[in-house]
Amino acid sequence: MPGDGHRQSQIRRTPNPGMADEPIDPSEIGEGDAPPVDEAPYKVIFEANKCIAAGKCAEVSANWTMDITTGIAKPDVYFFDEPDLEHNIDAAEACPAKKDRGVIHVVDRRTNEEIAPDPDGDGTLSVEW
Repeated sequence: MPGDGHRQSQIRRTPNPGMADEPIDPSEIGEGDAPPVDEAPYKVIFEANKCIAAGKCAEVSANWTMDITTGIAKPDVYFFDEPDLEHNIDAAEACPAKKDRGVIHVVDRRTNEEIAPDPDGDGTLSVEW
């Protein structure tokens, strides 16, 4: 308390110029430690905070499992090649969250276009943060 002879520590928050107010670009998520695009041209962006634990993704894709401790789904891998594309698309399209708009997004890293679920039909990422 002021005046009691003890020094109060003050926390100074220095703003990060250009960081705090800029929106997050979903296509950049995970890219810092991702494999090269030519090795894994596709990725999953997962809105885990909006997962409703229906388990539909795990029913149709070997990449998705239900986590018994959290009750939500999780992918085994986020970056993948052509052989894993179809079942990840199936998982994205099966997800009933967000009124069937889904919380699993399959993205082509070469173009940053959403392949699935692509509810607007134009390749725009349908991530809502």
